[in-house]
Amino acid sequence: MVDADQTFVIVGGGLAGAKAAETLRAEGFSGRVILICDERDHPYERPPLSKGFLLGKEGRDSVFVHEPAWYARNDIELHLGQTVDRIDRAARTVRFGDDGTLVHYDKLLIVTGAEPRRLDIPGTDLVGVHHLRRLAHAERLKQALTTLGRDNGHLVIAGAGWIGLEVAAAARGYGAEVTVVEPEPTPLHGVLGPELGNLFAELHREHGVRFHFGARLTEITGQDGMVLAAQTSDGEEHPAHAVLAAIGAAPRTALAEAAGLEIADRAQGGGILADDRLRTSDPDIYAAGDVVSFPHELFGTRLRVEHWANALNGGPAAAKAMLGQDVVYDRVPYFFSDQYDLGMEYSGWAPPGSYDEVVVRGDAGKREFIAFWVKEGRVLAGMNVNVWDVTEPIQRLIRTKVRVSSDALADPRVALSELGA
Repeated sequence: MVDADQTFVIVGGGLAGAKAAETLRAEGFSGRVILICDERDHPYERPPLSKGFLLGKEGRDSVFVHEPAWYARNDIELHLGQTVDRIDRAARTVRFGDDGTLVHYDKLLIVTGAEPRRLDIPGTDLVGVHHLRRLAHAERLKQALTTLGRDNGHLVIAGAGWIGLEVAAAARGYGAEVTVVEPEPTPLHGVLGPELGNLFAELHREHGVRFHFGARLTEITGQDGMVLAAQTSDGEEHPAHAVLAAIGAAPRTALAEAAGLEIADRAQGGGILADDRLRTSDPDIYAAGDVVSFPHELFGTRLRVEHWANALNGGPAAAKAMLGQDVVYDRVPYFFSDQYDLGMEYSGWAPPGSYDEVVVRGDAGKREFIAFWVKEGRVLAGMNVNVWDVTEPIQRLIRTKVRVSSDALADPRVALSELGA
């Protein structure tokens, strides 16, 4: 039975919000739990949108966090297709944007996520220009890739990050022609650096993807309202029947900003400023998932992490903190990707300039290896490519900050579990 004496409101119906609601009930919270989602679909996970679902290997129902009946069984008041346009911190209420309904909260969790960055160029209003963030986006893109593959059509992708590359792999699976335009000299340059970014370029070239590095899209041209070609900053023109903007995502902080909550500097990724308990500048308001910037003692900086594992773990951590539990959110960042026959997992945080060297264990040429980003003998991050069941020892090396020689890291005869032991 629900105890109406306390009401916890969750604004944002993605993975972080759904897992936070689940955790509140699992931890014994008996008050009202109100989950507000601005999409009409039940909360779902985003990785399949550029992986299994987009490839046609997973059905639509596979993406949802819980079956629809779960919410009623657990007394979760789920509001689909509803937006919140105002937080009144003094009155502790949120207001629905469609009809002005006010809902009181004792604790509030903001998990509004991020939104895809838009191309600020002529032609983005043409039919055939896509983004990929929501289930509806994935459904439209999947249909477009099917048509491109059938008609030998061309897809131009702006951005060679994870989303851009995963969609490129999916498009080639459908038989579409693919060109990726990227201003940096290699794919994934800001994540993997130049040392390993080229490995992904070679992988995609082997599957027929064309890359255009050192340039940006400047215009999308069309005919009869449909995409016809894409122009780049160096004067090149690429035939295109569809264009995907995969140039990153921005945290959805407008609601928090309007409420006067502190926001992190753009240099630190932006996002709602929170402490290591995921509590914002208002002690009754918490934030989790893509939208939050939190201090990470292990790396000595604030992080805003947009990957699946952060939503999966951050929502429950925030829920426990809302219940007054002694929580410190310090998970090692983790994400994964699948492209053709390459599967990889990445743990840690090592942006370009933060490390001294990249040490490779295994055969990078065969794409079966582990790469370590190292500074002063300490592992900052590790990526395993087509090598499995090694995430735990890699994360242990990162957490313990133990000094390890480059020779030992590179030597496959030395078990990862023995490094630093």
